[in-house]
Formats: sequence, structure tokens, C-alpha cells
Amino acid sequence: MDLKNKIEDLGKKIELYRERISNEEMTKTAFILPFFESLGYDTRNPFEFYPEFTADLLDSKGEKVDYAILKEDKPQILIEAKCCNDSLDKHDKQLMRYFHTTEAKIGILTNGIIYKFFTDLDEPNKMDIKPFLEIDLSNIKDNEINELKKFSKNNFDISNILTSAEELKYSGAIKKLLKNDFEEPSETFSNYILGEIYEGVKTQKVKDKFSLIIKKSLNEFLNDIVRTRLEGVLENNTTALNNTQVIVEEVEEVVIKDEPETTQEELEGLGIVKSILIEKLGNDISRVEYKDTISYFGILLDGNIRKWICRLRFNTDNKYISFPEIDINGNKTNKEIKYLLNGLNDIYNYKETLFTILKLYL
Repeated sequence: MDLKNKIEDLGKKIELYRERISNEEMTKTAFILPFFESLGYDTRNPFEFYPEFTADLLDSKGEKVDYAILKEDKPQILIEAKCCNDSLDKHDKQLMRYFHTTEAKIGILTNGIIYKFFTDLDEPNKMDIKPFLEIDLSNIKDNEINELKKFSKNNFDISNILTSAEELKYSGAIKKLLKNDFEEPSETFSNYILGEIYEGVKTQKVKDKFSLIIKKSLNEFLNDIVRTRLEGVLENNTTALNNTQVIVEEVEEVVIKDEPETTQEELEGLGIVKSILIEKLGNDISRVEYKDTISYFGILLDGNIRKWICRLRFNTDNKYISFPEIDINGNKTNKEIKYLLNGLNDIYNYKETLFTILKLYL
């Protein structure tokens, strides 16, 4: 099993076990040790993974850090662990005190779900205030998996990690800044936009007026990017979409007004979707179910209307297939994207889209 699958499996266990974990020791056993085992470390080998490692401090001799990863009997990584129900915001100072007393160049602060990676970019032998990498196992991205590989036992190279740490630190800060400004534009950001597009006097009234316009425009811009990328994926997988009509609409609530009539054509469409998804689900293909409504034939995972994979709209002269819209962060929105079908076999053109939606729920 590769690292991606191991980390994704651990993420599922975190979701399942989290409510049962009530203290630090349980967190270490259920979440933290399995995480480092997935990176290839033998957590039972004290020559490699040393628990209660002594970090001699000037004001407190013999204080211990939870774990140290050793190489040639020298600490490379210090790990400070907290309960999964604890916030990490107030605990970085403790790790910072340990950091400057050892040879380790990497400090990790974790509650088993969030992992914060620190080094000494700003001042030698003094741990930075901000981490150069922060990972949430409950919502991990592919690029973060690639960064984690650098910390695995077989790939660990401190020079390589430190070389990429600075770029990671600032690229992460830039993305966080953009995310915050896109969700709720700051006054500085709004003033910059106004300075580029508005030639009049920028009174407070003008600023208040444009703050809403800027926020709306940013949301529309991001949605346009997502839609363009999705359409690009589909075009790359088939040339049969040249005449496809694309419609984006608000997702309808499931309302059963009368008893819907399930048609043979809808069941055939379900069969095609299952024949595609069996590649990912295998023997679990029975998890793909349907719920027929007056408006559409919904294809769901585990019969859960919140886990809808696609909708077949065969109740009008034109036939459509629709999918949940995915935003720039990879999250499902409250909109759906509809595509015109010229025939049932056109469903095969959306293989990659079906895989993408299914992955959201697995």
C-alpha cells in the first residue's frame, strides 16, 4: 500500500474514532504512532523512534519531548503530541523550548489530526514562530502527500527538506492570504482593486458599495475557473462533447410531489454509471443506488441524498446528465452542472467526472 492510501485510511479512522478519543495517550496510540508508521518508522525501535526523549533545558534539566526520530543516535525530528481535542495554538512555545537544545532541525507539533512542521528559517537554532508546512489529515491534498513523502524513513534528507521549506512556508502564507481575501476581502485588498478600476474619489460610501461588488466578482471568477477546468477535463477525454450544452443551476432539493415513474431508459442509464464506477468500487458496486423523483433520477452512494453522484434528467424532450459543481478548493457547492446527452452512450464520456465525484465520498 502506498503512502497516499495509508494516509487516506488513517484519515477515515480519525473520522470514525475521534469521538471516542479523550486524552493524549489515546491520541498517540490511535492516531500519532500509526501516522509515523505509515512513513516507514518502527515506532517500537528506541534506536529509531525514541519516546520521552530528554531535552536538557537551562531552567529545567531533563524535561522530555514526547518523541524524537533518531539517525545515527542523533535527533533529527522532535515531536510534541497533544490530545486530538486540543487546539495547537498555545503549545508551540513548548516545542520551541526543546528545539534549540538539540541538534534536530525539524519540530513537529500535532494533535494526531493537524501536523505543524517547524524549522529555523528566520534565525539559526531558534524555531520559527510559524510552521513551514501544516497538514490536516481529515482534509489532506495530493500535493501535501507529496510533501509528506520527504519525511518518510526511506526518503528523509534534511538538506532536501530545508531547501524546500522556505518556498513551502511562503507559498502557504500566500495561499492563506488569497483564500481569506477571496472569502472576505480585506480593506487593503479592496483599496487595491478600487485603485485599479475606479477613477473617482474613493469615499467611504464608494468603498462600502464596492466591497460587495468585489466579493461577488471574486466568487464568480473562482467559479468560472472551476467550470473551465471541469470542461477542459471532459474535452480531453472525448471529442463527442463538441455539441454539448452546459448549464449551471442551483441544486434542487429532493421533493417527491407524486409517485415518480421509473423508466427503462433511466435504469439503463444507472447500469452504464455502475459499469463505469465498478472500476473504482469493485465488489462494493452495490453501494451505488438510486432515488427517483418527479424532476430527475438521482444516482447516489449508499442511498444518501447528500452523496449524489449524478442526476439523469430524462423527463423532457432533451435529455441531460448533471453533476455537483466542485469549487476551487475541491469542495462540493450548492450548484449543479448539466450536460446535454444525445444518447445514453454519451454517459461514457463522463467517466473521469464520475470518478472525481465518487472520490469526494470515499
